Amino acid sequence: MKSVIAVALDINNFLNFEYGEYDDKLWDNDAKKDVYNKWDPATPRSTRNFNPFETFEGNSPDASGIYPGEARYKDPRSVDVSYRIMMEERHEYDQREANPKAGSKPGCAGCKS
Repeated sequence: MKSVIAVALDINNFLNFEYGEYDDKLWDNDAKKDVYNKWDPATPRSTRNFNPFETFEGNSPDASGIYPGEARYKDPRSVDVSYRIMMEERHEYDQREANPKAGSKPGCAGCKS
């Protein structure tokens, strides 16, 4: 009986799964900043509420907040980048790290770690 319930729950979770807003769309720095601006660290992490700049075990999440090796991970659509663009993004990253969102800390509801 427990097995039947577990399978039913798995099927229900599979059928009700919703990918992130940028699934199958361009997952560039502008898209990540948009998701970050909507992210609420106090709300449980989901495919629509996650920090796209948070790394887990050295990996970055896809457009739904899923990490490589996890179920439903999809390689995001990305663009070619130049050294100049990478340096601009690094500057933005440093500013974000220096001024994190209120409530954003390891272990908060909206974080992976």
